[in-house]
Formats: sequence, structure tokens, C-alpha cells
Amino acid sequence: MKTVKIGNTSWQVSNIALGIMRMGTLEIPKAVDALLAAHEAGINFIDSADIYGNDPKLGRGSSEIHFGDVFVQSGLKREDFFIQSKVGLFANDENRITRYDSSKKHILQAVDGILQRMKIDYLDSLLIHRPDPLMDPEEVAGAFDELQSTGKARHFGVSNFNPQQIELLQSAVNQRLLIDQLQFGLKHTGMIDYALHTNMTDEGSINHDGDLLDYLRLKKMTIQTWSPFQYGTFAGTFINNKQFPQLNAVLAKLATKYDVSKNAIAVAWILKHPAKMQVLIGTMNPQHIQDSAEGSNITLTNQEWYDLYLAAGNTLP
Repeated sequence: MKTVKIGNTSWQVSNIALGIMRMGTLEIPKAVDALLAAHEAGINFIDSADIYGNDPKLGRGSSEIHFGDVFVQSGLKREDFFIQSKVGLFANDENRITRYDSSKKHILQAVDGILQRMKIDYLDSLLIHRPDPLMDPEEVAGAFDELQSTGKARHFGVSNFNPQQIELLQSAVNQRLLIDQLQFGLKHTGMIDYALHTNMTDEGSINHDGDLLDYLRLKKMTIQTWSPFQYGTFAGTFINNKQFPQLNAVLAKLATKYDVSKNAIAVAWILKHPAKMQVLIGTMNPQHIQDSAEGSNITLTNQEWYDLYLAAGNTLP
């Protein structure tokens, strides 16, 4: 498993991370198998959020409750993993977001809850889950300072923030923001589409996120890519999906060439980008974890990268 440096630090982690959003309703023995599979594959980074999981008995946050039990039963040690979580979202029983909260009080209470549920003493990194229009940067700064001084969180970042939102928060906090977690993959290429269509007036030229990719590279912030195999927001996976025959044909051709799975090729496509991203995979299937992890060691040629980009339905001017 290859590694990636987080932000402008010397902090090296596996370039593939395991997201535990789906762990909340999994039987504990199966969840143990998933965690052990990730460890055996060389994955040493866990991504969570306090809102993940909504078990009927355990309620919101059940993914972290299960992780705490799984971690103990797995026999693995705290130093085997870097553990990250996110705070700031509230949802109802139908999983519809009802509000955001980035107040100092909530951030501190949320982190205490995370540590209790996950049965750990500290987070390696904490992210603000989504930009809150009511966010007071000074309150976030106060929370980050207290979390760092007490040792409850070591590093900080954001998720789904655009450049100006990052600049606003960074102007107040004392810690360098190291991470922006974003949806990116073969069917989510908006961050690169508009740049390819510079000086054009077609749909691909629309810049939705304010030069986000270039900004993050200039600021030396690590992009963590969520839902890398999804199309739409949560419509489903494009892997082996009959709606995307051309893409799957190219994935299959390259999977045969490199003797890996289609998932591994889709991961390798993201890792080929010079931004040095970290791919977050969310499967709890041990075989799928292993299959995807193999993408860490695949280096596609430039032409193969473009072949996949075009097969995903994109165009080049």
C-alpha cells in the first residue's frame, strides 16, 4: 500500500482509507472481518462522522458505536490506525439533513461523543462536515484550540468547503487546515472538467466550485475523495452498471491488463492525478476492500487515464 502526505505536514498515511458509514447496521462479527481486511490490505486510515449510522436501537452515531466494539474485538491496537471523524450535521429519522451547527459548544460536545462511542482517547483529525451559513469562525477557532490543547484532536480540516469558505475559516483558526473532503471519481469530474474547457462556452466550461482543485493544490491541502464509485449523489455505483457500458468496457480491459478488479482501476484513476489525493472507500465487504486496495499500486499510463475519462462520458475540446 502506497502512502500520501496529509497537507503540508510529514504525516504519511495509506492513500486509501476505510469509511465506516455503513458499519452502523452491520453485525459485529462481519464488521470485525471488514476492519481486519482493511488492516491486512495495508489501510491504516479510518474515516467517520458523528452522524453515520442510524440503527433503530442505537440511534444516530451507531457506526461509531459499532466501530468501538469492533475495534476492541479485532485485537488491533490504537497505533494501527489514524482515525478521523466529522461534526456539524443533524438529520431526522428519514436521513434528511435538518440543520448544521459549527458552534464551539456543539463541536466540543460532538467530539466528546465521538471519543466515547469509538472507545478512543483522541482523533488524529477532525473535519467540519459541511459549510454552515451561521458559522462564526472565531467560535470554531476556540473549539479547535481547546481540542488541541486537551489532546482530543491533533489535526483539522473541512469537508465540502469551497476556496472562500476555507479562507474565511483559516483566517480565524490557529491550526493549518490540512484536508478538504470532496466527492470525486470517474462519474464526478466537475473539478477538472471546467479547466479542460477553458475559453469555451459549453456546459463543461462551467466552474461550479471556484477553482477548488487548483486552490487546494496551491494551499497544499489533501483532497479526500468520498463515494469514488458512485454516479449522481447517491444514485448507485457505476461498476458493472448496464447504464455505463463504455466505461465498464474500458474498466474491464484495464482490469485484465493489470490483473485486478474494476474497482482497483477506478481507484488508480483517482490516484493518477498529481494532486496526490486520498481515496475513501466505504464498502464493508472484505473482498471488495481487498479488491479496491489493489488500486494503490497500479500506475495507469496517461493515455489510459484519458481513455477512462472519455469513456465516463466526458469530452475533450
